[in-house]
Amino acid sequence: MMMTIKAQFEQQLQLFVNELQRYISDEQGKWSVKGFIDIYKNIYTISADTKIVSKILEIHIFPLLLKFAEQNGYRIILPEHQNYYPDISFVSISDESIKFAVDFKTTYRNPKKPHLCNGFTLGSHGAYFTERNSRKNIQFPYSQYLGHYCLGIIYDRALSSNIDETKIFHLEQLSSITSVISNFQFFVVEKWKIASDKSGSGNTANIGSINNIQDIIRGNGMFSRLGEEWFDDYWINYKKIKTKQSDGSHKTISNLKDFVMYRQGDVRLIVDKNNRENNI
Repeated sequence: MMMTIKAQFEQQLQLFVNELQRYISDEQGKWSVKGFIDIYKNIYTISADTKIVSKILEIHIFPLLLKFAEQNGYRIILPEHQNYYPDISFVSISDESIKFAVDFKTTYRNPKKPHLCNGFTLGSHGAYFTERNSRKNIQFPYSQYLGHYCLGIIYDRALSSNIDETKIFHLEQLSSITSVISNFQFFVVEKWKIASDKSGSGNTANIGSINNIQDIIRGNGMFSRLGEEWFDDYWINYKKIKTKQSDGSHKTISNLKDFVMYRQGDVRLIVDKNNRENNI
């Protein structure tokens, strides 16, 4: 029963993102948001900074998400604190035990290798991930969500030489303002299906993504053939297991191949994204 509900939600969300293209871009595929305006009708261009772009994209599509939730029998719950997971909790109006976690993920294509994107993080593998009934930094306990999804947008960034952040425009000049991003590609996928086996952001406890765009769209990450249980097991135990070497030293397991071998699994099921991406 729950699997049917999950499949239905995923299908509904996929249909939703298929409609986003015409909502946020013009006929040339450029972002319809050109800047922000003050009470004197002065328009200021948007910075191409990824954090700024990401936040404005979220604000841009949020009214549509509210409509989507209403049409499909869900209410939206936003996180109580800025650093809480997820970005949006969808809770069924008819049965509050039915919950889905949805995170916004936005990233840009690599201009030199357009089949790759910059990648992104897929949430923490810290307290709420390892302790599935914890409320630390999460809206509802991790175990209460039937699925954990990424609603993603991949785009091209405009050349910095085409953007003048110091210039002030007026309403009659609106069409001449350069869109800082364009050529959108949307996706909906469960986060475990696009995970890599490496941390996503330096020293913080974040799960990294793969960065081959077609594999992201298809949900063909390193764990996609192994399954979600392997994903959970690996990231719950990330860099926590040490194995004894022949010389008496100990090695910390920090890659999927070594982990699968340690658990006596089938290494042939690992999708080796790193080699593929580097060799294309």
